[in-house]
Amino acid sequence: MAMPRYTLTLWRIMVFIAALAPLGWWSYQVAINAAGPEPGRYLLLNIGQGILWMLLLTLSLTPLTKLTRWKGFTLIRRQLGLWTLAYAVLHLFCYAVFILGLDLSRLGSEIVRRPYIIVGMLALAGLIVMGVTSNKWSMRKLGKRWKTLHKIVYLVLGLGLLHFLWVVRADLEQWSLYAAAGALLMILRIPPVARQLPKFRQLIKRPHRAHA
Repeated sequence: MAMPRYTLTLWRIMVFIAALAPLGWWSYQVAINAAGPEPGRYLLLNIGQGILWMLLLTLSLTPLTKLTRWKGFTLIRRQLGLWTLAYAVLHLFCYAVFILGLDLSRLGSEIVRRPYIIVGMLALAGLIVMGVTSNKWSMRKLGKRWKTLHKIVYLVLGLGLLHFLWVVRADLEQWSLYAAAGALLMILRIPPVARQLPKFRQLIKRPHRAHA
């Protein structure tokens, strides 16, 4: 059954607001001087984690669709994917402004001191490729190759986790949560496991039918 147009529009608006809200909150914290002594670094780190949130949410949509059979999750996959890219671009912008001071001549020495920058750049390149080709024209043009191309999302996730690990290597607790969520989503995409998701939905519904 197709979703009514107004329901689809409302759902997408809600997703838009939810994706925008963290950026508004972090900006508000900076505006009221509640972001610590280095507000630029505060934005950089929080937006960096926001990339992982968006990427993990995007990857969760396919398992959720199989589990619930609700098409609303599929309909926002491109939207969340583009939000992931937007967060990544903002992360790069914060780095260029607050760390480099827009002095790109410092980038070479920064890469030597912090090689995880290269890892982050590779992840961003992957997001850009997927963002540029996340349209119907690209799907028609690439055909079956489109799905193959967009499997680089798994590589992007791995690069993103490696980048974050390198940044917070002294405190692995938070990184472990992201890594565990990513590992779970990868497991749910393994074909034998993915085929069990609709069956799991039926198992959940059976007790409700028994009590009806």
